[in-house]
Amino acid sequence: MTRLQDLKIEEKEGTCLFEVRVVPRSSRNKIAGAEQGVLKVKVAAPPVEGEANEEFREFLADCLDIPKRNLSIVRGEASRRKRVKVTGLSAGEVRRRLIQNE
Repeated sequence: MTRLQDLKIEEKEGTCLFEVRVVPRSSRNKIAGAEQGVLKVKVAAPPVEGEANEEFREFLADCLDIPKRNLSIVRGEASRRKRVKVTGLSAGEVRRRLIQNE
């Protein structure tokens, strides 16, 4: 595990893009640091019928204190590794809010 300061966040035109590894069926929802520049998020929901994705989006939007509509999965809907787009926050603000919730 590395610190969240090492998370690779691409910022352009009012959006941030970054990679996330989602671990379903965890004991609770939590930010679990970063590995090789990829954010690791644990969610309690199983990876069945989009439940883990939905819980992941709700949890991450809550951690970032943004409306869920400002967070989207742009790649990896059916994979544990996803590319996420956040609208309305700078890369520094995304990182700061994730660190607060780690």
